[in-house]
This record gives sequence, C-alpha cells and structure tokens, in this order.
Amino acid sequence: MTGFARVKKVLPKAEIVLSIKSVNHRGLDLHFHLPPELDALESELRNVIKNSVTRGHLQIHLSVSRTADAGGAPLNHALLDAYLRAFREAAAVYHLEGQPELNSALRIPGMLASVSGEEVEMEVQQAILEATAEAVAALNTGREREGAATAEELYRRCRSICVLVNHMQDIRGGAVPAFQKRLREKLSDLLHGAGVDPQRLAQEVAILADRSDISEELVRLRTHADQLEKLLTTGGEVGKKLDFLLQEMNRETNTVLSKTGGLGDLGLTVTDLALTAKSEIDKIREQALNLE
Repeated sequence: MTGFARVKKVLPKAEIVLSIKSVNHRGLDLHFHLPPELDALESELRNVIKNSVTRGHLQIHLSVSRTADAGGAPLNHALLDAYLRAFREAAAVYHLEGQPELNSALRIPGMLASVSGEEVEMEVQQAILEATAEAVAALNTGREREGAATAEELYRRCRSICVLVNHMQDIRGGAVPAFQKRLREKLSDLLHGAGVDPQRLAQEVAILADRSDISEELVRLRTHADQLEKLLTTGGEVGKKLDFLLQEMNRETNTVLSKTGGLGDLGLTVTDLALTAKSEIDKIREQALNLE
C-alpha cells in the first residue's frame, strides 16, 4: 500500500529527520538512503521496519544535522580543508588561476550541518531507532485507512462474483433440454427427416451434458469467493493468501468459458457472465497488491 510518514527529533547535539515512503510491491523491498557515517545502523533499522511491515517497496531517507546547541558552527572543517587542498593542487598542476569560491564550497553535500562518525553517539543512534519506529507506526496508520477502503471495494466485487455464479447456476438448469433440442435438430438435418431413436438421443445428450457441465466449477468458484470474503473480514496478513485464491478463481472461470460452446444462446449468456466474473477477478487481483 502507498503511504508516507516523516518524523523529526531535536536533540542537544543533533537534529534527526527520518521519512518513509511506501508504494505497492509483492514482497518487502527496503531501500535506505543514509549518511555514510550511519551505514552500520542499517541492519538495526531494517529489523525495526520488518517488525511492523511485511509488504511494500519502502524508501527510507535519514538526515542527521548538528544543532547550534552542539557548540561551534555547523561546518565540516575536515571536508572544507580537503576541498581547499584539492583546489590548490589542481591549480598548481594544470597552471590555472583562480581562488576558491566559498558559496560553491558550502553547497558541497556534507559541508554544512553534518555529523561526523565520531559524533554519532549512542544517544543519537537510539533516537534514530525511535524515530524509525514512530515513522513506521504513522505509516501503518495511513496504510490501514487505505487498506480498509480497498478491502471494502474488494468485498463488493466479491459479492458481484457470487451474484454472477448464481445466475450461471440458474442457466445451467436448462442445459440438458437445450442440448436435447440442438442435437435433435442436427440429427434431423443429417438424417433428412428419418426417425431418431429416443434412447440413443438421450445417451448422446447425457454425454454432451456431462462434458459441458459446469456445476463443479461453479461450486468451487463460489467456495473460493466465500473464502475471499472471510479473509477480508478476519484481518491480518491477507495479501499472499489472496494471490492464491485469485489464481484458483481465474482457473475455474477459464474452465467455465471452455465448456459453454454447445449451449447456443444459453452458452452465450453464460459466456458473458463468466467474462464479467473474470473481469472482476482481474480487478481484485490489481487491488490485492495494495493489501498486506
């Protein structure tokens, strides 16, 4: 599910800003954007997020800045010294004239408001972990609201599938008379008006009806739809379970479509209903990616 959360913490020595952006994904895909001096903290941050999020593509951005209370100007002296040495060395080697431009130097990433590796104390690290937990909680609050709305839409589509299944079951009741009528007409054309053995006709009708019977597929489709409804109402992690159920529902619908060719107008009606059900299943599949 999509979502965004941002947490800011101000400490005596540093200001922490952590943001998390989430978009849909089949699994849990975490991407961290941390200051180099905090790379070692990624494993702990990952564990904090995994405790509360199981699905989604997450972008985690973290910045840690010195505050005025930390003492001294928020300037990375070591980086500025390195920049000036590199500038003068390049001027000497390539016989170029010019002077370093302070505004350009201050725009170098990390030149201002940075915290060096030595200054990343336990207090700062603990605050970062707390900020991460708070951001994840805020993210999940928004994701839960979106998930409830998505689940309501999926529930309506699931009920629509159940209604379509009921219509197909009603039509299926007229399948045998339809087969008998079509078979008698075809045999009459082939035999040019000669009599047709009623017993043989009944046998052929039974064979064709059995080959084109969709009762088992409709029962399974309805059962899967009922299971889907229960998943949506019971809560918890449902995304991966929905994937499996939707695969099965799609398979049953395809089988129904393959069996409706010999029913004439009834078959066309069942085909239209099955195609509508298949469309609803596809829409549920698209939205299911939003659910965890």
